Amino acid sequence: MSKLQSYDPSLLVKLAKRQLPEEKWLPAALAACTKVLRETAAYIYFVNSAGANQPGSAWQFQRNLFLRHPTEGLLVLDILDGNRVGGIEFLARL
Repeated sequence: MSKLQSYDPSLLVKLAKRQLPEEKWLPAALAACTKVLRETAAYIYFVNSAGANQPGSAWQFQRNLFLRHPTEGLLVLDILDGNRVGGIEFLARL
């Protein structure tokens, strides 16, 4: 995994408001995603996934949500306990 980088989630916030209005917490959760670890070209992390789903790990997976990005296509959001966005998979980059 590469080093922590700055990330601008503003477009994702707009997409969430338009595409998933029923998930009222999601825009704020995405707005908090301002630092990113790039695992591959197709996946970025906002939360450390070390020990995923193990007791004490920050990564406790809850479910996936999907957004359609205008240039990147379908995005899979990993939603963690506490309605946090753990990472995003860019399916078109696979």
